[in-house]
Amino acid sequence: MELARIEILLEDYFEGNTNLQQEAILREYFTGKNVASHLTVYQSLFVGLDFAKEEVSQRELNLPASSGISRNWRYRIAASVAVVIGIAGFIFSGSNFTQEEQEALLAFNKTKETMLLLSSTFNIGTEKLVILDQFTVTKNKIFKIIINQ
Repeated sequence: MELARIEILLEDYFEGNTNLQQEAILREYFTGKNVASHLTVYQSLFVGLDFAKEEVSQRELNLPASSGISRNWRYRIAASVAVVIGIAGFIFSGSNFTQEEQEALLAFNKTKETMLLLSSTFNIGTEKLVILDQFTVTKNKIFKIIINQ
């Protein structure tokens, strides 16, 4: 049962689904002497991780003093100003059309209205043609019956 549990934990470990306690169980099993023969390939991984845990860097790390404001503050301010100018330009541009453009827009809207009215009238007319077409089909059937008798 223990070996089956270790195999399940190992599968979960490689999928990233284990917690710290389960990883400790795996580390304890693989650093011990009673590792199953088909699992010995993973033993070096856990032994290496155990050694890596004990490593300490001797290199001195010097971090630059941070003043709380990054060096790129100028770029951030410039970008903010550009965004504000863009938004203001969009808002205040409005619809400042010349008299000629306004008249053209009015004529366009009137033409559009007229075309929609014409289209709806045309659609009504085509509906009536469908009825006429049905009448023609029925008339032809009647004539065929009369001629064949």
